[in-house]
Amino acid sequence: MYTFQDLVDITNKLRSEEGCPWDREQTHESLKKHLEEESEEVFLAIDHKDMDNLCEELGDVLYQVMLHSQIAKENQCFSIDDVVNGICEKMIRRHPHVFGDKKVISSEEGEAVWNAIKMQEKSRENSKKP
Repeated sequence: MYTFQDLVDITNKLRSEEGCPWDREQTHESLKKHLEEESEEVFLAIDHKDMDNLCEELGDVLYQVMLHSQIAKENQCFSIDDVVNGICEKMIRRHPHVFGDKKVISSEEGEAVWNAIKMQEKSRENSKKP
């Protein structure tokens, strides 16, 4: 089985001078339509309860994330490691009932905790903007 690191390496190779011309010429803007199309295909696989197709389409969405991350890395903005780190931090921060000492007894309470933390974060972000 291939690993996540293999995917990182494959994406890097495809974007390299020795790689694929199509992959090399992609930008965040040019990839928007592909991310949308791949996401729609995920929705269809879910609607049709087609787990084999869902697995494939999630891979296509993941590759879109990889491409965007590789482009950002090339532009010295962020890397896939930053994306992974950011989502891990967010999941831990927004689940204090799992990773902390907060207690919830229902999914509704868990969602309320998530939304309250999200609102606090957005408020802090907005207060930092000029």
